[in-house]
Amino acid sequence: MKKILLETSFSKIYMIIMVIITLLILGGYFSYAMFTVTKEKENAISIVTGNLTYKLEVDGEEGNTLTVPANSRKDFIVTLSNPNNRVGRFNFYYEESLPDGVDIGYIEKEGVNTPPSSTGINLEKVDTTGSSNTYLVRVSNTTESEISIELGVSVGLDYNDLELPDNGHLLRKIISTGTVKEVIEDDIMNRLNYEDSEQTFVTGSNPYNYIWYSGKLWRVVSIDPSDNSVKLVTQWNISAISYDNDSSAFDGSYMEEWLNDTSVDGFLGNLRNPESFIKMNSKWNANQMSDTSKPPSEEEGGTIVEDAIGLLNIYEYTMSGSNSSYLNNYLNWWTLTPYTAYNINYIDDGNISNIASREYTYGIRPVINLNPEISIVSGDGSENNPYRLENDNDTNLEGIKLNSRYSGEYISFGTEDNNLYRIVSHETEGLTKIISAEPLKENGAFKTMLFGDSVYYSSTNTIGNFLNGEYLTNGDYLTSEQVNMIEDSTTWYLGRIYVGQSYKLAKYTDVNMSNLTSNIDVLKIGLLRYGELMVEANNSMYYWTLTPSSTANLYVVRTNGNVHSTNTGTPTIGIKPAFNLKSNVIITGGNGTLQNPFTIALAP
Repeated sequence: MKKILLETSFSKIYMIIMVIITLLILGGYFSYAMFTVTKEKENAISIVTGNLTYKLEVDGEEGNTLTVPANSRKDFIVTLSNPNNRVGRFNFYYEESLPDGVDIGYIEKEGVNTPPSSTGINLEKVDTTGSSNTYLVRVSNTTESEISIELGVSVGLDYNDLELPDNGHLLRKIISTGTVKEVIEDDIMNRLNYEDSEQTFVTGSNPYNYIWYSGKLWRVVSIDPSDNSVKLVTQWNISAISYDNDSSAFDGSYMEEWLNDTSVDGFLGNLRNPESFIKMNSKWNANQMSDTSKPPSEEEGGTIVEDAIGLLNIYEYTMSGSNSSYLNNYLNWWTLTPYTAYNINYIDDGNISNIASREYTYGIRPVINLNPEISIVSGDGSENNPYRLENDNDTNLEGIKLNSRYSGEYISFGTEDNNLYRIVSHETEGLTKIISAEPLKENGAFKTMLFGDSVYYSSTNTIGNFLNGEYLTNGDYLTSEQVNMIEDSTTWYLGRIYVGQSYKLAKYTDVNMSNLTSNIDVLKIGLLRYGELMVEANNSMYYWTLTPSSTANLYVVRTNGNVHSTNTGTPTIGIKPAFNLKSNVIITGGNGTLQNPFTIALAP
């Protein structure tokens, strides 16, 4: 009997052991299945993981491929989701090594997640908070061919760390905020050239180096390794004047005076807090250069001028890529470099030319050096979303007076084809002078008009009569509410400037600015004078200024950026109205950029 009981107990134990072994084998099989991930050849993604799957979307479409054209940069919204009814562990990465000239990384910003480390991150079950993560992924391609990058995904149980496959690589963090130097250096699209120990040049054919500062669009040109300051040049011509009349040297020239004039009549006086943003004691190599491969240094006898504002010299233009570079804006503009005692090198539609007399009136692209501690706080460096600088990135401007804003900022004003204006200056205390961003249009075409019988602007000559009559009253250009925002009378200075004379004579009786010119008119609507800010080229149409150049001619802004003397009876010249807005005009919306101009109203 005892023997039978022992045999029975042994049989039960044997059966229990066999069941346990069977369960372990089955558990091992299913555990293995839980960690097996496969991907179909097409964009749609599926996984064989037992009960675990994942979902990967690129810009809202299910897929795993990031494609970028040649010489381009593109941002993608990548969403990784857990579609399972249990918590899972997930990771994603890019597959294979990157070719030369290609970069991929993620951007940290509000509203998106930071990619996990190699061990992965847990995502909650489907239809619950935390079941998906969204990432901002940037791919830069400086090659001459379109490229595609494949993303891979790892999936596992929530209590097990993941490992990257042999061909998997984590995305690096891209510097999108920080000092200007850090952000510019981190972007391969800028193709920095380190050959010059004194300046690191941006040379990319399509660099993301746009910066919006003080109401103007700038491009980053170079970085000074000695102090990490960053050189900027305006994207467009800001005005146009004669370089000088008795010397091609920058030092002491009209050009140096205009750029560094701290009054309302010059450039420096209209910048936002320049002492906070720019290096006021910058050194400008204004030496004559027959060889642009390397300009002479100060120690080698180079002509160095110390100023807050300067221009580019032809060496800097050459190092940035000359006529094929981002610096070519297809306009004519002065450089810092003399060619002879009489001629100045200028840029003619991208090419360096030396035939310009110092008395000619070409466009101006001011250059500044940003202080090294200035930081980028937003933007992506593109033309439509330029980098914004700390303390120049104002928000919540509703209710702020317009007269506190800066030259160059955009305003939504006017009707239909003529609904964009720019701030010129605050020449009259409390008021804001603005100008139409483009010459007036009528039925979609530019409106042209002869100036009149006299070179002196007035309500009786052709253009003055139109601007102070029909322009204000017929409703085609301004609404009645907008007309009410305009100051009733403004003094328009009509000083005559012969070729080669100082810009100051458009407003003053002498270059010492001791007295205002006696040639004036007082009207509601006028035009800008020679040498004012925002006397900038329009690529499609010439337009009149207020300033006579002789007894029969006035200065006209041409499409190539030059200001040229033209007879008052020429009927094919456009019109850019200018006027002062009242002191109680306030901002109701926008941030003053081209993409988001201010909206305004009279304070209640």
